[in-house]
Amino acid sequence: MSYRIKSGDTLSAIAKSHHTSVSALMKANPQIKNANKIYAGKSLNLPGARDSFEPGKAGGGKAGGAQAGGKPAGGGKPAGGTGGAGGATAPTGPASRGPKGSPFDIARSHLDKNAGSLKLEKSGVGADMEDWVPNNVNCANFVSACLEQAGQIKDSQHHNAVLGLQKNLDNDPNFKRVSINQAKPGDVVSLKTPGGHHVVMFAGMKNGKPQYIGSNNINKDGSQRISYSQMNYPIMSVHQYRG
Repeated sequence: MSYRIKSGDTLSAIAKSHHTSVSALMKANPQIKNANKIYAGKSLNLPGARDSFEPGKAGGGKAGGAQAGGKPAGGGKPAGGTGGAGGATAPTGPASRGPKGSPFDIARSHLDKNAGSLKLEKSGVGADMEDWVPNNVNCANFVSACLEQAGQIKDSQHHNAVLGLQKNLDNDPNFKRVSINQAKPGDVVSLKTPGGHHVVMFAGMKNGKPQYIGSNNINKDGSQRISYSQMNYPIMSVHQYRG
């Protein structure tokens, strides 16, 4: 997302109104050398601070963000019964595939990695993630990178905001909106959350409910880790690759 600076704006006021921080805006806009000097008419990249999800109930338990006693990094399973690497998720039907592979398989290969570490890797998904994105809002950054690695989208279609990625997929003739009942592992699922939006990929069914894989806010410090999750948030769209 972007914002055009208006006369009288300050960076701190812009950060507050868009639920982010001055430091995050500075990282997203390296052309700004002095936080006290911004110019009307110029555009700012917004880091998409609302593209995350808050704790919610799912299937009688806690969703990914509401962990209790979960580990902040590395190994171990995400709290809330969401399953870690090798978790009890059974994909239903063949996974969605692009010219270079399945985005679901690509995502699954990074289970339990912290998004903040993954996006600094020099190859694969990490190389396609933009490292300026704050560590608590990498959901669209991660999904975009998985789709790129699978050859389903181009680099120019990568977006770090949920609604931006949704729009790019709507405009791509290789993607079609389907219902969750038609979803294949690797399909892109955009969700409406109490605090904004979240995007993940369908990972099959678990206990009769959709299971997702993505960059989720499950670390104690609020940062994201690649994990499975089940969430009862309203589904805005399910995009399936048909290329």
